[in-house]
Amino acid sequence: MRVRSAAARTALAALALALAATGCGAVDAHEDGSELTLGYFPTVTHAAALVGVENGLYADALGEDVAFDTRTFNSGPDAVNALFSGEVDAALLGPNPAVNGWAQSEGRALRVVAGAATGGTGLVVREDIRTVADLRGTTLATPQLGGTQDVALRWFAREQGWEVDTAGGGDLSIIPQENSETVNAFALGEVDGAWLPEPHLSRILAQGGARLLVSEADLWPDGRHVTAQLAVSAEFLDRHPDVVADLLRGHIASVDLLNDEPEAARRAAADHLEELTGGELDPRVTEAAFDNITFTVDPAAASLRTGADRAAAVGLLEPVDLTGIYALDPLNALLAEDGREPVTGLEG
Repeated sequence: MRVRSAAARTALAALALALAATGCGAVDAHEDGSELTLGYFPTVTHAAALVGVENGLYADALGEDVAFDTRTFNSGPDAVNALFSGEVDAALLGPNPAVNGWAQSEGRALRVVAGAATGGTGLVVREDIRTVADLRGTTLATPQLGGTQDVALRWFAREQGWEVDTAGGGDLSIIPQENSETVNAFALGEVDGAWLPEPHLSRILAQGGARLLVSEADLWPDGRHVTAQLAVSAEFLDRHPDVVADLLRGHIASVDLLNDEPEAARRAAADHLEELTGGELDPRVTEAAFDNITFTVDPAAASLRTGADRAAAVGLLEPVDLTGIYALDPLNALLAEDGREPVTGLEG
């Protein structure tokens, strides 16, 4: 599968350079497993990372012998490029970037080792747009061409029988722009709506003059669709499974905190978002955003395959065999230690 965009070509070039430079895709500084860098986004769907970093859960689980560092990204392709080059060893990714990275590297670059979140996405529009039929002729934003929300909107349009293209033409004008830009563009009337992840979805709703037209969870048979998952460099996993297991301990602890102590977790996530973005999130927005997301280490594997099929159907991806993308044995071993049920990948 190849993403038909400049982002895909950039990602593939980054992978080629990384492999050529090292012969296997690893970075010398991380070869002995004494360092681990985690990538994530400043978004509530990546709250497992926000909370885990803010409260030191990842660092504590990795221990004093492993130096823990972080990098933040605003797009999935950038995070995948960083995995390709060894700039990060692990990253929270949306489903489409993970699939793209798997396909572009022919299964060599990454493995999904845990889930992080499901839900938390949808289509917010102007108040006067009352029905789906009213969307024809409007301008709608998504975070990035070929990204998870972009595919969701294009699939939704296809289901209505509408024509759209990657240049912003057709029955809908779909334009990619950064989430923060979309929030401002909506307030200024420059876009009529957007398919967004949290907290940007709730930020627009809190501004007034907006309504949620489509909750994406309603479009899935069981209401569960992966929005964030933890991926690691395949090379790093092969060389340092013990370090990855410790990373997973911290990840489980973070997801547990989100579910067991939601108020404390929300405060930690909001504090970390403020540190990253320089802006304070309205507590009402934080609460609404968190209530719209399910935090879980289950990767909701079936939805990954469905998402890849939908991306292929709308012409953004080519079909790909995802067999082997999941490496869930380390996670399941830790879950078994706590007497919890195992999670499953695509192979059961």
